Amino acid sequence: MKIEITNQKENPLQKRVEVYFNIDHVGETTPGRNAVAEDIAKKMKSKRDCVVVDNIESVYGIGKSKGYAKVYDSKESALSYERKHLLKRNGIGVEPPAPAAPAAAPAAAPKEAPAKEAAPAAPAAPVEAPAEAPAEAPAETPAAAPAAEE
Repeated sequence: MKIEITNQKENPLQKRVEVYFNIDHVGETTPGRNAVAEDIAKKMKSKRDCVVVDNIESVYGIGKSKGYAKVYDSKESALSYERKHLLKRNGIGVEPPAPAAPAAAPAAAPKEAPAKEAAPAAPAAPVEAPAEAPAEAPAETPAAAPAAEE
């Protein structure tokens, strides 16, 4: 995988450098965000936590991709300016959960699952709502019958 930076734009207002790049990955799969962010961080002489890869688009049928990333001056700048879902995708600001907490959560989940399965019985009420509509329909039918007699 070779990354070539095609365009660089300084954005001092948001404390970042916007980077457009091309990736040559012939014979390989499209590289992941983490691998691309690490290479861009090396080329831009920055830390990995300061690089947010916005998108990577593969060119169909060729082992090449184009992308856009933002290299912030600091991790705090990235956390304040960047959208939350992009931070999560790039693994920035997301702290791994404690090992003990996930072990306790799955044990509680199966006990709650049967209770949640019983909840779908509640949608029976909307089924009754259409039953009211036919009750109104016969009321209209007698009114239509005298009109037919006239």
